[in-house]
Amino acid sequence: MSTIIAPSILAADFSHLQKDIQLINDSVAEWVHVDVMDGVFVPNISFGFPILEVVKANTSKFIDVHLMMVHPERYISQFVQAGANGISVHYEGNYHLHSLMQQIRSAGAKSGVVLNPHTPVSLLKGMLHLVDTLLIMSVNPGFGGQKFIPESIAKVAEAKALIQKEACSTLIQVDGGVNTENCLALKKAGADVLVAGSAVFKADNPIEYIAQLAQ
Repeated sequence: MSTIIAPSILAADFSHLQKDIQLINDSVAEWVHVDVMDGVFVPNISFGFPILEVVKANTSKFIDVHLMMVHPERYISQFVQAGANGISVHYEGNYHLHSLMQQIRSAGAKSGVVLNPHTPVSLLKGMLHLVDTLLIMSVNPGFGGQKFIPESIAKVAEAKALIQKEACSTLIQVDGGVNTENCLALKKAGADVLVAGSAVFKADNPIEYIAQLAQ
């Protein structure tokens, strides 16, 4: 399976959002990554349903929503209705992950769990069969443009080994500081999906940059 690239619209130009979404449409990227921050779970606020609806109206690509918020269970159905094809929620702060995964799937989306840099992969033993996507944060969540944490590569390899041991089809996704300098190491470690924001939208040729990430 080729690597899935998911450009993050957190780094897009919101005065020309439709244009940047079209850029993604014209690229080999298969997903669009949408970060939702509530200002409580992380010290930043991004956007919600109206922006997601704009994304949905302008692309047929898989819309991958990353919820950095408290009580995500209150909004799962609304995010799916607004256009989410996949929804990932953090392990940290969510004490009923089994039911959350089931809720996301029941609403009609792919289910995902996110691990912060300090959260060990081993905590997901026994429940990966409920997880369609395991998102490994390679920066601390909340802000784009951060420097990649090198230890994330070993964490991806550990996650891959656990997924294989449990005979699951869970995809490994990496988000944070991903670029053409570290993407090959991440792929070799087992990453299936790479999220890139600033690296893509600040590139001289974003479409070509996405193609390089996917190679």
